Amino acid sequence: MHSFILGGARSGKSRLAEGLAADSGLAVTYIATSAPLDGEMHERVRLHRERRPSEWSLVEEPLALAEVLRTHAAEDRCLLVDCLTLWLTNLLMLEDDARLNAECAALLDCLAQLPGRVILVSNETGLGVVPLGELTRRYVDLAGTLHQAVAARCQQVVLSVAGLPLTLKGPAL
Repeated sequence: MHSFILGGARSGKSRLAEGLAADSGLAVTYIATSAPLDGEMHERVRLHRERRPSEWSLVEEPLALAEVLRTHAAEDRCLLVDCLTLWLTNLLMLEDDARLNAECAALLDCLAQLPGRVILVSNETGLGVVPLGELTRRYVDLAGTLHQAVAARCQQVVLSVAGLPLTLKGPAL
């Protein structure tokens, strides 16, 4: 089953996804998309590392997500991707629309073919006001479009709010 976990900042989405991965009974590969560029992001990454079980394998990939998913997916494995919005930001900052479009298309194309358990985490950015800046509006628009397409391809979609899961699609938690 493929699950998509959405939520705002500090909503509990990563913790929820990590719990689902741990409960899967499968070997887990954590796919980290962040490219920490400052002290605050380094601290966030450190906290995520500390709470993950030591037996989980880790793949750090800020751009070529579909390639990593295809390489590591297996019937007896759970892949946990955290998170799609950081990945999208990394691609957007390249200022290469062809690469951005190709990577998004590759992700969407590969999802249905991936064996095993896949858990995707992303920040829900579309619940607030429309941002003032052009780049921020583009980011929110791209994230919203990506989220709709990923949700359509996943069997389970869950919104995390205040650490509580609200199942939007598929089996309830």
